[in-house]
Amino acid sequence: MSNNNFNSLDELSVNTIRFLSVDMVQQANSGHPGLPLGAAPMAYVLWTRFLRFNPAEPKWSNRDRFVLSAGHGSALLYSLLHLTGYDLPLEELKKFRQLGSKTPGHPESTLTPGIEVTTGPLGQGFGNGVGMAMAEAHLATTFNQDGFPLVDHYTYGIVSDGDLMEGVASEAASLAGHLKLGKLIYLYDDNLISLDGPTNLAFTENVQQRFEAYGWHTLTVEDGNDLATIEKAILDAQAVTDKPSLISVKTIIGYGSPQQGTNKVHGSALGVENLKKTKEFFGWDPEKTFVIPEEVKVHMLKPGQSGKELSENWKAKFDEFKVGHADLAKQFELSFSGNLPEGWANSLPVFQMTESLATRQASGKALTAIRKVIPWIFGGSADLASSNETPGGFEESFQPKHYDQRNIWFGVREHGMGSILNGLASHGGVETYGATFLTFSDYMRGSIRLAALTKAPVTYIFTHDSIALGEDGPTHQPIEHVTSLRAVPNLTVIRPADANETVHAWKIAIQRKKGPVALILTRQKLPTLDPAVASAKNVEKGAYILSDSKGAPDIIFIATGSEVQLALGAQEELRKDGIEARVVSMPTMELFEQQDQAYKDSVLPPHIHQRISIEAGVTQPWYKYVTAEGLTIGIDTFGESGPGEEVLTHFGFTVSNVVAKARQLVKK
Repeated sequence: MSNNNFNSLDELSVNTIRFLSVDMVQQANSGHPGLPLGAAPMAYVLWTRFLRFNPAEPKWSNRDRFVLSAGHGSALLYSLLHLTGYDLPLEELKKFRQLGSKTPGHPESTLTPGIEVTTGPLGQGFGNGVGMAMAEAHLATTFNQDGFPLVDHYTYGIVSDGDLMEGVASEAASLAGHLKLGKLIYLYDDNLISLDGPTNLAFTENVQQRFEAYGWHTLTVEDGNDLATIEKAILDAQAVTDKPSLISVKTIIGYGSPQQGTNKVHGSALGVENLKKTKEFFGWDPEKTFVIPEEVKVHMLKPGQSGKELSENWKAKFDEFKVGHADLAKQFELSFSGNLPEGWANSLPVFQMTESLATRQASGKALTAIRKVIPWIFGGSADLASSNETPGGFEESFQPKHYDQRNIWFGVREHGMGSILNGLASHGGVETYGATFLTFSDYMRGSIRLAALTKAPVTYIFTHDSIALGEDGPTHQPIEHVTSLRAVPNLTVIRPADANETVHAWKIAIQRKKGPVALILTRQKLPTLDPAVASAKNVEKGAYILSDSKGAPDIIFIATGSEVQLALGAQEELRKDGIEARVVSMPTMELFEQQDQAYKDSVLPPHIHQRISIEAGVTQPWYKYVTAEGLTIGIDTFGESGPGEEVLTHFGFTVSNVVAKARQLVKK
């Protein structure tokens, strides 16, 4: 890229970015002016001298990715997007942080053109960028041919002290260093201030040495206003191709304001008088707001215009690529479109009643089949592949010099894995999943929530789903986890009852493009349900009648996962006493709630109040379905260590207990 000297127009442009940002904050009387005032120079250099993007085509597949991990500085990003030609009018900047605007308090990828990922919870954007860089490395190795660098871009970001304090960033940084992701470059806004005060009250480590220990290349820019030195540092970072780079840029938070260098300028509007003084410091008219000098307006559009040429040249090159590499070109287009190969679901296994499988085993077989027909499946496990039944062979591991491989070794880094998965999904070109024990979903909760918020198509494989885990005891036995996941809006939680329900759960997960799916899977083997009685494809309806009563039901059992077997056993026992039960399998509440009322009433007739839910987890969500006259069979305490079957019996998960509860309810 260019290494020309910077001039007065560059300084004017930097100040325009600064004051668009602080005017936004002041008009809203809410926001974070400190970061834009201090970090505008580094952002300007990156966006005008390095970043390759096309505002007219924000999703161009070979664009550089930019992540503002310090998402509280969103005003900075909105200013850049507006000035460089994205569809973000000045009117939207004036509606900063207002209801219904495209300029919310923290960047949201589903609202604003040009926002790659939703950031704000610190450390998350850092991990997202690692995922993007991993996707770039994998896809480049998969598709690039001599003379055709289809995938050849950088992932850049601005990270803060707060980002680097968060554990999720440490997990992601460690993996990025191991993977030698040379096209990942982060600018660290090193201003020594966090929200509450000076960072030296809690953060005195040598950041550069820590990142060097992770395997990163580090640089330092002593003056955050020195545009030429910032440019040189980025050029130096690009020259190191076998390590990610962290550039520490020494800035002054709130630079130029009366409160510069203090936490007072971190998260509150400057105030009218302080804003005037700040503008006077930079020679800016203190009485005017939202000023964009005409020469800046023209100048700041140039990077996007160059990016448009780059994207058009790329398209022409891709047309050439199609001629000699038709199959690869088709795969490339399909993977980025979000569509699936025709007939892909025909490869899914079908299990017979003679087979007894843990649902984690059925999941593994389904995933293996899917990987054969969808070659852009790219994911892995947090050091539990053999337990999660996900592909885990050393010879198929995504590693330096083996970026073509599709199995990711995340290591024992659940939260890092979650944030990386969101970055992979955001990048495009891959269908991604991550696996661990259900109880460890707590460690990645923040990432799961952001996946749901941003409608990221991520599949979570959560195995060892209940107290049936057994001997590892209550530390590893999930109790509240399924319910807590169900509480997340836009997350589809599926707890299948057998192998075939598991296959259909995978089908739902692969087809869902507007949000994540969590598969909740057993450690223990389960019998395969009779496909002649009820088709597992009804999983798509969320709940269905698995085994009906003879005539009108006296009672309805509603069960999920391994407990469906208890309901079927109780149905058989009760029939001997003349009590007729309907067994409803409810693998996913979310999809059931999406059905029309007529279907829901056909499964759970409103006039039948005698209902019992059966699930080896907290009972809280089931009162909605069992009515005031029904009962719940669950577990509202922590578990115990012991053989799985014994633990289940100890807590009442037996056919005899279900039968006793049913008789109590029906009173026959």
